Amino acid sequence: MEDKYKTVLDHKQIAAILPHRYPFLLVDRVIFLDLDANEIVGQKNVTVNEQFFQGHFPEAPVMPGVLLLEALAQTGGILVHQKGFVKQIALLMNISNAKFRRPVFPGDILHLHALGTHISSKGGRIKAKALVADKLAVEAEISFVLVEKNQI
Repeated sequence: MEDKYKTVLDHKQIAAILPHRYPFLLVDRVIFLDLDANEIVGQKNVTVNEQFFQGHFPEAPVMPGVLLLEALAQTGGILVHQKGFVKQIALLMNISNAKFRRPVFPGDILHLHALGTHISSKGGRIKAKALVADKLAVEAEISFVLVEKNQI
């Protein structure tokens, strides 16, 4: 039986793909990647010492929804890179049908699922969802445009 939590890409490999850095790099590792099916699963370990918890309900810390969406978008960006668009960066264009189903707390492990429904040299769209303990926390459809890295 295959280990569904095997590291496919570690944090160093992710940092070589995405332009983000701490505290804004929100994917710790990739645990599943199927390029033929356009599917990826990333993981984010949510810790109490995250900078955003200092100001986002510090007495009852909850991960901000916008950062959950950003983590999903970053996971999609890794998928796009792995599909061969290595000289381009995916920039967020649109988020639609976003639904927040449950809060995310310190100590949670987020599994960030992205399914590429359309990926081309101009951009694309992913269906994404974040799960905590196999329970849906957030879902959304995210569109992106691809731009040359040297244009940013």
